[in-house]
Amino acid sequence: MADPRLPLSRRVGAAPAPTVPEHPDVDRWRPAVPGDLDELLAFHADVARVDHPNWVESRDELLETFELSHVDPRRDTLVGVAEDGRILASGAVFLPPGQETLVRSIIAGAVRPEVRGRGIGRLMLEWELARAREQLAASDEPLPGWIMAHAEEVSPDAQSLLERAGLELRRHFFTLEREAAPSVDLGIELGSADEAVVIVPWSAEWTESARLARNAAFVDHWGSQSTGEERWTRFVGGEQFAPGLSFLAIAPVDGRDEVIGFVLALRNEQDWAGQGFTSSYVQLVGVVRPWRGRGIARHLLARHLGACRDEGLEKATLDVDAENPTGALGLYTGLGFEVAHSHRSYVLEF
Repeated sequence: MADPRLPLSRRVGAAPAPTVPEHPDVDRWRPAVPGDLDELLAFHADVARVDHPNWVESRDELLETFELSHVDPRRDTLVGVAEDGRILASGAVFLPPGQETLVRSIIAGAVRPEVRGRGIGRLMLEWELARAREQLAASDEPLPGWIMAHAEEVSPDAQSLLERAGLELRRHFFTLEREAAPSVDLGIELGSADEAVVIVPWSAEWTESARLARNAAFVDHWGSQSTGEERWTRFVGGEQFAPGLSFLAIAPVDGRDEVIGFVLALRNEQDWAGQGFTSSYVQLVGVVRPWRGRGIARHLLARHLGACRDEGLEKATLDVDAENPTGALGLYTGLGFEVAHSHRSYVLEF
């Protein structure tokens, strides 16, 4: 590996612009455009039925491709279209702006199940890797550069494709589930030493304080970088964000009240058919370092589970890094969450 003190551009080296693939089953390759949104939703629904029936891409998630300022759909997306107009393959390459300790180019792609095994996925991945290298080569930061990709545990072909392209398996993640109605009394109370901590439902007045708490709490999470105001505003203002299922821990910090812990949840109703049950999805759980070890996260999760029960939801779901250094997996399993699915993260490092 090249000297990490060198600018990333020098470590990546020459990175010519990606070339448009050619394949006999694909009538044309082109960037995605906002007019593709309905077809992309149908495409991802087909992919989800085979690869991950427990979740499906939402309209909000797809809209980010066309609306976030750091994404250039003309250069960062590619779709392979059949003669009848159906999208057969879709890929995207994102370079998020948060770059404190790492520059990440995140690739995501899929091929419609009925045309797999014909080399379309390999061509799409080659284009994505070329675009990712081009993105990293444009950075002069003296930071590690990662090309990151994910694959479901039930998709060995996708895993093999990434490995043959030189990406290394770095992390396992679990999707956990738990009944929303507690089968036993969780018995979670904040101790007397934490009388200053107040648990409150989500309120927009805490938006910026919650973002800063998120960034502070996730600084020691694998591969995580800060979330900026633009992405955060979209998240807490999105149609799936569930204020009634989201809770904050507030405490005095340097003479003023701030968010020091959070459970922020989505209500992804389009996932319910594939899951076979109604649910919340806990997008973020965290407590800033000075306040850890006091039961705050357990208390927040208990409030979330109670809110899910009150709304008539059957389960709560979330994802966790199996090797999270904060002990998150043990926290969740100790509260009765069980592993239902798993997926893998791969990295090509410069």
